[in-house]
This record gives sequence, structure tokens and C-alpha cells, in this order.
Amino acid sequence: MITYLIQQGYFVLRFRYRAWFLSLFRSYWYSLLGMNIGSGTTIPSLHTTWPNQISIGNNCILEHNIYFKFDGIWQQGYAIVIKNQVFIGTNCEFNIRQKIIIGNNTLIASGCRFIDHDHGIQAALLIREQEGSEKPIYLGNDVWLGCNVVVLKGVIIGDGAVIAAGSVVTKSIPANEIWAGVPARKIGQRGT
Repeated sequence: MITYLIQQGYFVLRFRYRAWFLSLFRSYWYSLLGMNIGSGTTIPSLHTTWPNQISIGNNCILEHNIYFKFDGIWQQGYAIVIKNQVFIGTNCEFNIRQKIIIGNNTLIASGCRFIDHDHGIQAALLIREQEGSEKPIYLGNDVWLGCNVVVLKGVIIGDGAVIAAGSVVTKSIPANEIWAGVPARKIGQRGT
């Protein structure tokens, strides 16, 4: 019985230390590629085309399979800024041509998508040949996005806002409001 418990404890510790070491190694590797990563931030796996366009603050947790896709031309400064104490769940995707800024203490659940651009839709031209428009996305501090939320170009989400799972955010949201639906609309106010 005792040897069984020791053996199980060994396996648990081994895998925890392995995950911790790999997270440290990835953070160091991404830093070498030009990504700005704050202290205490854990990054298990990340996919990006331009690591030097990303800034991640202190004590952030990014779960597995986060995608940062840069479709625009290279620009000076960071195209994505994730401030301190931010949580981003698995399988989130950031499609960036301009800029996405995420405020402090924000929670982003699994499967969320952020798209700061779109395509033209004139009938006379092929869609893939048309110029689209781009506008940055801003998330305030203490924002919570439920699973599979889609945030489109030009949206500003105010401090303390809550967005329900599966919502599509097409317009800006004032502070401390609760929104849901497709397209998202106000369903309540956050209490004090």
C-alpha cells in the first residue's frame, strides 16, 4: 500500500514538474523570438506567425492551443497586448490586422474568437479581391467572456462587462453590462 502511494505520488510530481519546466522553456523560447512575456505567466502551447507582435503581462494563464494569426503587414509596436492577471482558455483565436488590447483581470473562456477586420461585399467584384476594413478591438479590465464568444472589429468592451456564451459582439458594450445573443444585446446590469 505504501509503495503504491509513493509510486502514484512520484508520477504526479513528475508530470507536474515536466509541465512546469516545459512552460518555462516555452516562455524563454518565445522571448528569444521577440515576444514580451511578464513574470509568472504560463504558456503551455501557442501558435503565432509573428511572435514579436505580442506582449503578455504578469501572472497570466494561457491554456493550450491559442492562435494568434497576423494577416496584416508588419507594424512597429505590439499588435496584441494582454495586460496583467488575464486568463485565456483553450482553442481561442485572434485574427489580427490592426490591434487587440485586453485589460487587466479579464477572463476569456475556451473557444473565443477575435477578428479585427472583414472583407468587402460588393457584387461587382470577387470577394477575395476586395479591400476590407479594419478597426482595433479593446477589452476593458475585469471583463468576462463565456465560451465561444465572437468579438468583431471596432468593438470596445467596457470595464466589468459580462458576455454570455455563444454571443456574437458586433458593437461596443458599456461598463458593467451583461450581454447575450446573436447579435449580442443587453440583458442585464452587473450589481454592486
